[in-house]
Amino acid sequence: MKPNRLSSISINIVLTLFATIAFFPIYMAVLNSFKTHGEIFDSVLALPKSFNFENYINVFEQLNLFGSGFNTLIVTVIGLAGIVICGSLAGYKLARTPGKLSGIIFALFVASMLVPFHSIMITLSQMAKGLGLQGSLVGLGLIYIGLGSNMAVFLYHGFVKSIPLELEEAAKIDGCSDFQIYYRIIFPLLKPITATILILNVLWLWNDFLLPLIMLTDVNNYTLMLSVNMLFGQYNSDWPMILAGLVATALPVLIFYAFFQKHILAGISEGAIK
Repeated sequence: MKPNRLSSISINIVLTLFATIAFFPIYMAVLNSFKTHGEIFDSVLALPKSFNFENYINVFEQLNLFGSGFNTLIVTVIGLAGIVICGSLAGYKLARTPGKLSGIIFALFVASMLVPFHSIMITLSQMAKGLGLQGSLVGLGLIYIGLGSNMAVFLYHGFVKSIPLELEEAAKIDGCSDFQIYYRIIFPLLKPITATILILNVLWLWNDFLLPLIMLTDVNNYTLMLSVNMLFGQYNSDWPMILAGLVATALPVLIFYAFFQKHILAGISEGAIK
């Protein structure tokens, strides 16, 4: 057997092994979401005696997952829109305005990425309460904009520097204002990195638990993660329903990721190559 073919087979075996390890928890969650309490306690690995959807029906009825899903969608849309708009504008302006002040501001954005959320969550909660944002879905979305813009600015800044200045100079000669240059020329060219930022932040916003737990006080405003968390009791937990809720909650974002995951590496690599 040729060395190149042997190396390729070895790599495929290792990748298959890692893919199996990564997929196994998802497989277990889906498998056990169709079981009863007794079947889970008998054997976690065994197939269910019958695939029924009672757990899924019960979790939708008891937790109002449609309402929680709508709340999560509102927060996600507000957060994504703000992160893309603020991040692209700031990244574009900083990249096109050389100087010490721009360098300092950009460095502050990058440095804020290194600050753990747990170290600022109490202060953030107090500030949100003082500004009247606590308990509000819109307020939660605004906080996500603040927390997610630093990474967006970092990625947009690097991508904008790869765009030729001649395009903007030609637009200025044609009479375009700075905002028209951004909106009509620069932003359409940012599609690859914008897709990357959207995908990464959808995974974060949709699945986040800690920040909604701190910010939301009304059950009617609960996101999907908070609704599923209500199934955990102090002395008893309904594991079949919990797993059904987690699968139902993760399914939309998994489908979204499956269709658009190729844009993550495409966007980052395209910006790096340019």
